[in-house]
Amino acid sequence: MTRRRPAPGTRSGPAIAAVVFAVLATTVTGCGAEEEVRDYSVPDTLCGIPFDTKELTPFLPPGKKLSVKPDISPSATWCDVIVDGKLAVRTVQKWWQGGRDTAYFLRSQTLERVEETASGGRYVYSVNQAFGKTQDCVDEKYKQELYTGVQAYGSDHEDADAMKRLIVSFTKTVEKSDACEKPTS
Repeated sequence: MTRRRPAPGTRSGPAIAAVVFAVLATTVTGCGAEEEVRDYSVPDTLCGIPFDTKELTPFLPPGKKLSVKPDISPSATWCDVIVDGKLAVRTVQKWWQGGRDTAYFLRSQTLERVEETASGGRYVYSVNQAFGKTQDCVDEKYKQELYTGVQAYGSDHEDADAMKRLIVSFTKTVEKSDACEKPTS
């Protein structure tokens, strides 16, 4: 029996079926591989400050273990959210030079461009980080005001509107907390 070789550029039925199957298998596998699975619980407070988990969750990457590590000094509180050993989100509450605007403060916190503003510049934000200035959290002795920040380092999620909602909520919660009291130094 003599087998005919297909002409160059044409495909036989089984070869086409194999190609179609391989493409479908890759597509289905690719979709499953991209699913975000969080095997950890998202806390509703970070370093003593309540957070809206609905707003925070999209900025947290998939993973197995979440831990929260505070770093507290007399003039600042940093709160690192770590997923599987990698920094995912960092918040900051920091006493900073009074009489300045939020844009001035953010330049001490990031080298990235953050250009969106809200409430007359009180909040400055981008797709993955935001900064705010509290109202009435003032230390007259040291001429300082309390500023806030949220930076989502370990997430591919980018959403400026969500980051704006997160910083506004966080800043207002800080204003009602003990953090608004004058620093002890």
